[in-house]
Amino acid sequence: ETTVGRERGSREKMTSPSPTHSDSSGSSKHDSNQDSWEIVEGLRGVPASMQEPVRQEGFLLKRRKWPMKGWHKRYFLLEKGILKYAKRGTDLKKGKLHGRIDVGLSVMAIKKKAMCIDLDNEDNIYHLKVKSPELFEEWVSKLRHHRVFRQNEIAMYPHERNLFHPHTSSSPSLNDSMRKRSTLTKQASVHQSMVSSWLHSSEDMDKCCKDLEECQSYLLELNLLLKSMEVLHRTYSAPAISALQVPSCISSNSPRLHASNPNLSTTETNTQEACPESPDSPTDVSRLQEDFCRLANSVHSTLKSAFSSLVAERDRMRHTIDMQAPQPVQVLGLKTAYASVSYSCDPQRSECSGGSHSLVHQVSNESKASIPESISEFFDAQEYLLSSSSSEVSDDDSYISDVSDSVSMDTCSNEGGSERHNSVSSVVTLTRRRSTLPSPCPASSVSLWNILRNNIGKDLSKVAMPVHLNEPLNTLQRLCEELEYSELLDIANQTQDPYQRMVYVATFAISAYASTYHRAGSKPFNPVLGETYECDRPDKGFRFIAEQVSHHPPVSACHSDSRNFSFWQDVRWKNKFWGKSMEIVPMGTTHVTLPAFGDHYEWNKVTSCIHNILSGQRWIEHYGEMSIKNINSDACQCKVTFVKAKSWSSTVNEIEAVITDSNGKIVHSIFGKWHESVFQGNPPSATCIWRANSMPVDQDQYYGFTQFAVELNELDSTQRPLLPPTDTRLRPDQRLLEEGNPDAAEEQKQRIEQLQRERRKVLQDNSMTHQPRFFKKSKDDTWVSNNAYWEQRRDPGFGKVDFPVLW
Repeated sequence: ETTVGRERGSREKMTSPSPTHSDSSGSSKHDSNQDSWEIVEGLRGVPASMQEPVRQEGFLLKRRKWPMKGWHKRYFLLEKGILKYAKRGTDLKKGKLHGRIDVGLSVMAIKKKAMCIDLDNEDNIYHLKVKSPELFEEWVSKLRHHRVFRQNEIAMYPHERNLFHPHTSSSPSLNDSMRKRSTLTKQASVHQSMVSSWLHSSEDMDKCCKDLEECQSYLLELNLLLKSMEVLHRTYSAPAISALQVPSCISSNSPRLHASNPNLSTTETNTQEACPESPDSPTDVSRLQEDFCRLANSVHSTLKSAFSSLVAERDRMRHTIDMQAPQPVQVLGLKTAYASVSYSCDPQRSECSGGSHSLVHQVSNESKASIPESISEFFDAQEYLLSSSSSEVSDDDSYISDVSDSVSMDTCSNEGGSERHNSVSSVVTLTRRRSTLPSPCPASSVSLWNILRNNIGKDLSKVAMPVHLNEPLNTLQRLCEELEYSELLDIANQTQDPYQRMVYVATFAISAYASTYHRAGSKPFNPVLGETYECDRPDKGFRFIAEQVSHHPPVSACHSDSRNFSFWQDVRWKNKFWGKSMEIVPMGTTHVTLPAFGDHYEWNKVTSCIHNILSGQRWIEHYGEMSIKNINSDACQCKVTFVKAKSWSSTVNEIEAVITDSNGKIVHSIFGKWHESVFQGNPPSATCIWRANSMPVDQDQYYGFTQFAVELNELDSTQRPLLPPTDTRLRPDQRLLEEGNPDAAEEQKQRIEQLQRERRKVLQDNSMTHQPRFFKKSKDDTWVSNNAYWEQRRDPGFGKVDFPVLW
C-alpha cells in the first residue's frame, strides 16, 4: 500500500491574519455526515489587505490520470495561492513541474471521512488524498487561507498578477515563426525555394501576420475580461451564477471562438494572468460588458482581414503551381470526365440523369470555394465517398429513401489493390422528413449552481433536473443517433480484407461521437422504466428499437438490424460533477455483427467531460482508449485513443488508432477528429474514410441538432397507430418542450415522474420486479433483444396489447 510521507522542516506557523470577514473561508455544507462532499467557499465581502500566508509543502497522494488506476505519491508546494507538484521535492527546485493549479480560481471540495481533496480548475480535475487526519486538517486549513489570499490578491491587484504564468519573451512572434518556416522550406527543393521567396515578397502575407498578431493581443484582452467575470461570479455571487446577463451583442446567435476551439479559453497556461478590477456596481458590470463587445468586434474585424489575405494568397499559390507544374494526362482525362459527368447530373441531388454509375466523385462546389476549415483540407487526399444508404438532403428539404446500396470507392486502395464494390440499385421512393424543429430552444434562467452545489462528487443520474436544462430528445433516441453513419457498416460488410473491415468498424465507432460536439448546452430526457423507442429507416437500410430495462441503476438497451449488420448495446452512465466540470463515465459494451463474414465486434465507450458547466460557454470533450476486437477471430484488433485536450494545443478532439495483426504488428493507422473527419494512412497521402455531415445553418437556435437528430422525434399521422403507447414520441413533456412550452413541459415531467414512483411502490409492496417486454438478460448479464417487438407490431399489433400507463 502506498504511504504518504511528509518532509517536515523547521517552519514557522502561519502568521498571516485571518480574513477580515468571518465567512471568508467558510464552507457550504450540504450534509452533516462527514462522508459527504463539502464545497469550500471563497472570498466574501469587500477585499482587504492580507499578509502572505506561510508556504505548505509535502507529499500527497494524487489519483493517476486515465487510463491508469490507483494513486501515486507526488510532492506538492503551496505558495501564494498556487499549488505546484512534481515527483520529488528536488524536482520542484529544479523547475521540473508535473503541473500547477491556481487555487484561487479553482472550485475546491473536501470529503473528511475519506480525507480527499478535489480541485477543479475547468481544464483538469485533481483528486488528492491525505493519509492522516492531522495532515488532512493542516492541508485543508492552508488551502483555505491560500485560496482566500489568492482571491483577495486578484480582486485588489488585478494588474500585478504574474505569479501563475509569467510572460516569457522567448516565444517567437507569428511573423518570425512564419519566416523561419519559409527559411526551412527554402532548403527543401527548387520549387519550395520559389514559394519561400514568394512568401517573403508577399504583402498579403505580411498583412496577415500583422492581423494575426493584433488579433492575438485582442484575444489576450478578451481572456482577461473573462477572468474578471469569473472572479465577479465566484467571489461575490457564486450561488447565483446566472444572475449576470450577457448583453445582446454577444447573444447565442453569434458564433463563438471558444466553442470552435476550447483551448482559446485557457490562455492562463501560457500568458500572464491579469484582469481588471472586480466590479462592484451595475455601472462597472455594464462597462465590462461593453469592453467585451468592443474587443469581440475588433477580433472579428481582424480575422476577416486575415481571412481575405489568406484567400488572395491561396489563389495566387494555386495559380503559381498550375503554371509551374505540367498536368499529367491522367489528370486531364479526369477533369474531362468530371466535366461531362457534372453536366449530366442534377447538382442538388448529385444523381446522374443517365443512370447509375459505379464510380462517381461527388464534389461540393461550396467546399471548393471555401477556405479549409478542418484538417481534412490540409492533405491532397483521395476520398472514399459514400453514396450508398446514407440520407441526402434534396431540394424542398425532402429525403430520398432507398436510393442505392452501392459504395463509390477509388479504384486503388492504400496498398495499391484494385478491389471494387459493384453498385446495387434499388427502387427509389420519396419520404418527406422535416428539416427543422417546430420551435427554437427557449431562453432559460435556471441557475445550475443552485442545483449542483449540493451534489459535488455524486452520481447526477439520480438527481432530478428541471426541464429547462433538457433537449427535446430522449436517451433512447440518443442511442439511435449513433447509427447516423451506418453506411460505414454497410461498406464493412462488403469488404473482403479483414484489416480494412476493422478500419470501417473503428471509424463507425468514432463517428458515434460526432453529434455531441454542438450539444454540450443541454441534456436528453431520462427515460422512465418501460419506455420504448422505434426508428424504422428504409432509406438507411436499418430498423432500431430501444427500451429502458432498469431504473436503479438506469440501464438503456437497444438493438438494430439490417441486411448488412446487427447492432446492439446496453448502456448505463455515471455522471459526476466536480465544481466546474461534469464527467460522464459510460459502462457497457457495444456489439456489431457482419453476416457476410461471421464477424462479431465489440468495444467500450470512452469518458466524456463537459467543461465550464456553470457558464453559457460549455464545451465537451471525449478522452480515453477504446478497444475494438473481433471475438470470432483473433486476426486483428484495434485500439483507438481519444486524445485529451491540452491548453494551447492542436490536439482538440483528435483521435489516433492502429489496427494490428495477431502478432501485434501495425497494419493500418487512422487519425483525425471525432467531430469532423477520419483519415487512413500517413499524411500527406492519407485517404479520407469519413467526414461528418454539414450542420443545419440555424443549429445554434435548435439545440445544436444535426439533421438526423431533427428527424428522430418526428411523428406523423401514419406512424401513430403503429406505435406502442410507451414510445418516446408520445411522451407529453418532451413534445411540449419541442413545441417551445417549457413551463407546461415541467408540469408534465413532474407528473410522469410521480407516476413512475407510484408504479415502483406497487411493485415493492407486492414483492414483484419489473420485467422488460422486448429485451432479456443473456448469460453474460447483458441485455439483448428477445425478437418480440417487430412480431408484435405486425401481429396482433400494439393496439391489441396491454401496456402500463407511463404518462
